[in-house]
Amino acid sequence: MKNLLVARRYAQALLESAGTLQAVEDTARDLESVAAVLNASRELRLLAGSPVVRPARKEAIFRELFGKRVGKGTMDFLAFVIARQREAHLGEIAEQFSLLRDMKSGVVGVEVASALALTPAQEQDLSRALGRATGKGVRLKFTVDPAIRGGLVVRVGDTVLDASVRRQLELLKARFIAGPSTN
Repeated sequence: MKNLLVARRYAQALLESAGTLQAVEDTARDLESVAAVLNASRELRLLAGSPVVRPARKEAIFRELFGKRVGKGTMDFLAFVIARQREAHLGEIAEQFSLLRDMKSGVVGVEVASALALTPAQEQDLSRALGRATGKGVRLKFTVDPAIRGGLVVRVGDTVLDASVRRQLELLKARFIAGPSTN
């Protein structure tokens, strides 16, 4: 179960600390790297969540794994989180940090799924159009999903804009099943 309150508090503290050091983007990249390794390694997730392994041992392992990959401020933050026995929440903290950073800088995260990979020109055009539509800067994350058959599915926060061929076919099927309209 996610503990968003804990994650948000730690992320907010890190954002304030990184902001005073002018290292918000570097810290964001560091946290994304740590979260990616945690997501990829079941063993590391189990270690992070284990109450049996002492915090000093966990910190030594994290320093060995991430000491040369992340900045000093991020490593100090990881050590702090481990000392407070909140390392099982690192993935959630990274998510919340990213959300808070975007909110503070007036950027909205947008997920775009398409049947085929978009060209750089299409990505740029879409970024500009979504920026105008939202009135904010956009941080795009692209994925390829052949199941949508064509078109795009765009997620902006809780809003989903489904302009996929799959969705159009579903709507057409529903109209055929409903029969002719009496209008």
